[in-house]
Amino acid sequence: MKALILILALASSASASEKLIPALIAVESSGQNNLIGDHGKAYGCLQIHQEIVDDVNRLYHLRYTHNDCFNRDASIRICLLYLKHYASNRSDEQQARIWNGGPLGYKKSATIKYWVRVKQFLK
Repeated sequence: MKALILILALASSASASEKLIPALIAVESSGQNNLIGDHGKAYGCLQIHQEIVDDVNRLYHLRYTHNDCFNRDASIRICLLYLKHYASNRSDEQQARIWNGGPLGYKKSATIKYWVRVKQFLK
């Protein structure tokens, strides 16, 4: 329940729909908090890379570590802050594609398949 309240509070400030973050988690990790993927580069339920952590820390003057991404609440905060900066006022599709492909991910054809997977969880 605490995580859901956090999602809703941060999602409203990041313009993410309340269903987007759970859909991203479902696609990225099937809800597993301790998952390591992408040949050891992606951590946690949202499969966050070190570069995302560094970017959020730089943008918001925070001190997250890559290991913090194994904590669901921290992962959600990092994701929402990243989306708030790079995808504010964008559609769920654009936000998901930015999460998958970086700040210009919504323009990359390589992120379309990812969006199709995320969209299935938004229904």
